Amino acid sequence: METQTIGLFEAKTHLSELVARAERGGEVIITRHNKPVARIVPISAPQAVDVRARLQAVAAMQKIAAKARDKYGPISVDDLVGWVRKGREERTERYAKAVKRRK
Repeated sequence: METQTIGLFEAKTHLSELVARAERGGEVIITRHNKPVARIVPISAPQAVDVRARLQAVAAMQKIAAKARDKYGPISVDDLVGWVRKGREERTERYAKAVKRRK
């Protein structure tokens, strides 16, 4: 199926038709002032899940959790929430520093 190019105004008017085209495997490029700004494409099929690998990963995490529990005792929900918040704050700080360095 050939790629169709369409202006933004016309795309707004015919959006449902353009989405139907994508559902059938087509692609639509939307332009603003003759410059491509967006593309409507079909969503690809989700990748197959490797159940075996996923189960192995869960088992490995359970072993790590058991070792941590034996060494440090049980972990509370409050501890987990605190660690997540601390990690997010640290990541935000690193991001802010990186942005400042770019300026």
